[in-house]
Amino acid sequence: MKKLLFALFILGAGALQAQDGNKAAISKEVVRVLDSINKAKTAEEKAKPKKDAQWYDKISMRGYAQVRYNGLLSTNDKVSCDQCDKSWGTTATGDDVKSNNGFFIRRARIVFSGQITPNVSFYIQPDLASSPSTGVNNFLQIRDAYFDLSFDAKKEFRVRIGQSKVPYGFENMQSSQNRLTLDRNDALNSAVANERDLGAFFYWAPSEIRERFAMLVKDGYKGSGDYGVFAFGAYNGQTSNKSEGNRNLHVVTRVSYPFVIGSQIIEPGIQAYTGKWAFGSEISTGVTVNNKQNTLDQRVAASFVLYPKPFGVQAEYNIGKGPRYNKLTNSVDVSHLEGGYITLNYKWDLPKHQLMYPFAKFQYYDGGKKFEKDARSYTVRDYELGLEWQPYKVFELTATWVIADRTFEDSALKNNRQQGNLLRLQAQFNF
Repeated sequence: MKKLLFALFILGAGALQAQDGNKAAISKEVVRVLDSINKAKTAEEKAKPKKDAQWYDKISMRGYAQVRYNGLLSTNDKVSCDQCDKSWGTTATGDDVKSNNGFFIRRARIVFSGQITPNVSFYIQPDLASSPSTGVNNFLQIRDAYFDLSFDAKKEFRVRIGQSKVPYGFENMQSSQNRLTLDRNDALNSAVANERDLGAFFYWAPSEIRERFAMLVKDGYKGSGDYGVFAFGAYNGQTSNKSEGNRNLHVVTRVSYPFVIGSQIIEPGIQAYTGKWAFGSEISTGVTVNNKQNTLDQRVAASFVLYPKPFGVQAEYNIGKGPRYNKLTNSVDVSHLEGGYITLNYKWDLPKHQLMYPFAKFQYYDGGKKFEKDARSYTVRDYELGLEWQPYKVFELTATWVIADRTFEDSALKNNRQQGNLLRLQAQFNF
């Protein structure tokens, strides 16, 4: 304040004494003094101690919601996929009295995340639309709850502890918010229900590759997100939100690298896991299992992704051994399993930043699903033709025509092969 008054004093004194010839010199002197005051003020502001960041500066919040309708042009309501979408077809027990093909909130998720310290971050994602098999919908349930501990400034080496996705399969890693098809393939998704479990996973990726993983999601190329170039970890093996059923942990590893070749990006990958599965209440009375607490469960899978620039290909295949219902002996046996899928897609950039993705998918699976009743036996051959339209970043509309051929059998459903077609619709809101 004193400096400002001094400058005004100089200006007044100069005005009284100045003649026409020295007005310019006085003006320059005033500018010099005012500039000196501004510099002193800036230095004073910089010298002040910075206020500590508040909690709202460290935590971000985002989310998305999906609303589906599966009731159009269905030729056989007995075609269903309990793991995929509980609003598709009838219930998994074969009840054909009431169809489930109505409006359905498939997902309603909110993500809370933040960098607590330079080396520790957190990620918590509840789902407000979890739907158990009872038919009562929209329960709140944790999907992700984990912490990342990094060991270097660039966060190239990190350990993830908590409930998170198990690094097995590209489509399993790919968020439902980004995926084109409405459901994941049966072949690889049958390895881990809801793709998640409780454990600890080590991830490594160079910083430039981490940026590439982020770009492939942000710029609309349907990436999987950052799950490292190399991953290795151990987890309970009973799937998410369930207690460990034995003292045997599952072990998993994965290697995947996105190469730039000219204007294209390809990402080959390989992954494998092994462990022992423990059955709980899934086994019906009268169905025998050789070792309910320690049933062999192991797989290996190969992945290949050509990102849509503008044409894309996504393909995966896995083989292994796991529990599967045997209708001939009314037992659950460890048997060979195999299957995979291929998706062809195209990224079409429209005016006003709109995006359109035509796609086609074929999937095949021959094996069991350990987490369903009696380790339900499956033989799946499905075709899909679909289109996703994004008129805005916050809204997406997807339509897909499904040609399904699904055999799913347990102690209550024997000789159960169901074939049919239907049109499925989904509206997605990103916020």
